[in-house]
Amino acid sequence: MFKQSDDALIAKALAGKKSAWVALVKRYEKSIFNYALRMVNNHADAMDLMQDIFVALYRNLHTFRAESSFKSWLFKIAHYRCIEFYRKKRPMQSIDDMPEPFDEQSNECPERSFVEKQQASVLMQAMQRLPIKQKLVVELKFFQQCTFEDIAQQLGISTNTAKSQLYSALDKLKLFLPASFVGNTERQVAPDQSSEVNHV
Repeated sequence: MFKQSDDALIAKALAGKKSAWVALVKRYEKSIFNYALRMVNNHADAMDLMQDIFVALYRNLHTFRAESSFKSWLFKIAHYRCIEFYRKKRPMQSIDDMPEPFDEQSNECPERSFVEKQQASVLMQAMQRLPIKQKLVVELKFFQQCTFEDIAQQLGISTNTAKSQLYSALDKLKLFLPASFVGNTERQVAPDQSSEVNHV
């Protein structure tokens, strides 16, 4: 069956076609749920956050201008809803001090898929020890496969700040992850380095 583009589904959804909206939600609900679960580390809260994200998407779909990909725009909404979720859920906790299923569409052999899922689970648990800002950067870099430029755009920060936050996060993760895992993670980052950045 022909797979319609995001833009085509958006146009039909804005024109009032319910099936197009449903198709758009189904296309991204698994990724959004997994994002939410990594952020809040609780299934019920992740379901609530996912619902908030899609409600916000529905209300703001008419503002999408295709200046970036729809997925990037959607995850920018998810980022803001995540921050709001923390503020409402844990009002006495600083945003900076707030504490995964891996994706999902792999055609690799079962053994490799199992190892990747185990590694993702280890990383997910370690991520809960990070401040929310660093957690978001780790999420975007390793789970969403974003470049530093994409991360900067989504979070409204400079690329140098994105790099600094990621390297600071990696320094903290070294305390909770096997050395071989951190080494592999740092090698994934290395090709995307464009300049030397001081940790913050």
